[in-house]
Amino acid sequence: MFYKSITTLAAFALTATAAYAETAMPFALDWKFEGPAAPYFTAIEKGYFADQDLAVEISAGQGSLDAIPKVATGAFPVGMADINSLVKFLDQNPGAPVIGMMMVYDAPAFAVVGRKSLGIEAPKDLEGHVLGAPPPDGAWAQFPIFAAENDLDMDKITVEPVGFPTREPMLAEGKVDAVTGFNFSSFLNLVRLGVPEDDISTIMMSDYGVNLYGNVLIVNTDFAAENPEAVKGFVSAVTMGWKDAMADPKAAVEYMIKYNPASDLDLETRRLELALEGNVYTDYVAANGMGGIDAERFAGSLEQLKMVYEFNAEPDASLYFTEDYLPASDARMLK
Repeated sequence: MFYKSITTLAAFALTATAAYAETAMPFALDWKFEGPAAPYFTAIEKGYFADQDLAVEISAGQGSLDAIPKVATGAFPVGMADINSLVKFLDQNPGAPVIGMMMVYDAPAFAVVGRKSLGIEAPKDLEGHVLGAPPPDGAWAQFPIFAAENDLDMDKITVEPVGFPTREPMLAEGKVDAVTGFNFSSFLNLVRLGVPEDDISTIMMSDYGVNLYGNVLIVNTDFAAENPEAVKGFVSAVTMGWKDAMADPKAAVEYMIKYNPASDLDLETRRLELALEGNVYTDYVAANGMGGIDAERFAGSLEQLKMVYEFNAEPDASLYFTEDYLPASDARMLK
């Protein structure tokens, strides 16, 4: 009788442990722990992931393409990446288990950032100048579309491959005249390096003919098939993190700084605000909530990619993005 009681208690303990076990969901970020990453740390610090029985650890990335193979191989179940690069990856690797599930940058952050004192204020100004471009940069990946839409003569532009750590320092030192990058990153990195704000020109590719989407949360489809509720919970928690960041950007950045104490609170708060204003909280998001996409617009963006990329197979939007894991639209309203 005693043995049976012990066995029953042990079984109950194992059942209880299983019931409360958290699903591990390591998250591959696209970039460093900077302002735009603050909503994810907010979701950790305020217990939004824990409320969904998720254990989320965030790893910094090395560019907008970096997370795609990490998630496709299953090294990470979720990540953040440029959706246009995801489209190309899936065309080159048909059947790879990765898909977009929540649009974050409804307006892409792709930009050319230059200095007025070096002659860069408009797209055509790049001709006859030196452009610094990190090869893994999402903005550089879309530069051919920008060049085509603005009739740029690439033979007149000297492209200098640069590393991410040296990109803005080289521009600040005048070793290049402009760089490709994200609007909120390159601009504020230059400010931090002492370049006067009125000397910085930010040429948004979306203002000059590039009608693409930007960075998106991606998921390994094998993981999602086995853990659909966990994926839905992840997206729900992320949405709450972005809502909090929208309501109080500084507080969100304070959470992020716990993980990157060297960060400058005011600088990163401004970086987050720039991302919210320019890339996340668009008119479409204000009307429809965060995370979804407009099917007609996405179809148009796939057609635009054909200008500079030769598809192996006809692009199929259903392979690149799904709304299956998104909360209802009213739960995704940021205000």
